[in-house]
Amino acid sequence: MDKSGFRLDGLLSTPDTYPMEPIYFIEAQSYKDDNFYNQFVAKVILYLTQYQPPNKEWYAVVIYNTKSNEGTFPEYLSFFKAHLRCFYLDELAKTPNQLLAVGVMRLIVEKKTPSKTGELARQLMSQAQQELTNAILKEKVLEFIQTVVIDKFTNLSREEIAAMLGLESLKNTRVYQEAKLEGIQEGIQRNKIEMIPILLELGLTIEQTAERLKLDVETVRKNAQQ
Repeated sequence: MDKSGFRLDGLLSTPDTYPMEPIYFIEAQSYKDDNFYNQFVAKVILYLTQYQPPNKEWYAVVIYNTKSNEGTFPEYLSFFKAHLRCFYLDELAKTPNQLLAVGVMRLIVEKKTPSKTGELARQLMSQAQQELTNAILKEKVLEFIQTVVIDKFTNLSREEIAAMLGLESLKNTRVYQEAKLEGIQEGIQRNKIEMIPILLELGLTIEQTAERLKLDVETVRKNAQQ
């Protein structure tokens, strides 16, 4: 949502015929900002007062990459706490058998060293190999993981990227071949488009998919059924 200078990362609303279902306001935060909650509350209140939805319930959801990036919650906004739900990707990472989708979100959001990123990428690739039974979906998820790593470390050689991913070589992977032929940015953009229905199938919403892939929501909607 982008109204009057206020932008929300995600808004999950319902048709007017479903007033018993809640609205979800979603923000992703990867750095500490002590003014964050003031701004988030203002965005939510602005939406509610402008559109006056019939829904009886609403929730404000914040996805932090790490708990240390959560700023101080102002006491004068205590009325907001009953509606607030916070998730911390670093804590979700410690839970046994974390969802593959959560792991992919961590890979995209977290800023780690090449060795740590490579460790997580290899773990996710192994998890995808074991958990995904659909061969096409499995291949696309593996390609997307490779794309994310290449996108994060464009300064590294293909040999270094291959070592990070535990691959003998990137030469024969479709991700590398397309990046070489089309240019690294064009190849990555194309793979992002192809990954849209995959992330949706893994359980992410259209808004979350747009945020993670750094695409606009309309692009995600247009490519969601492909």
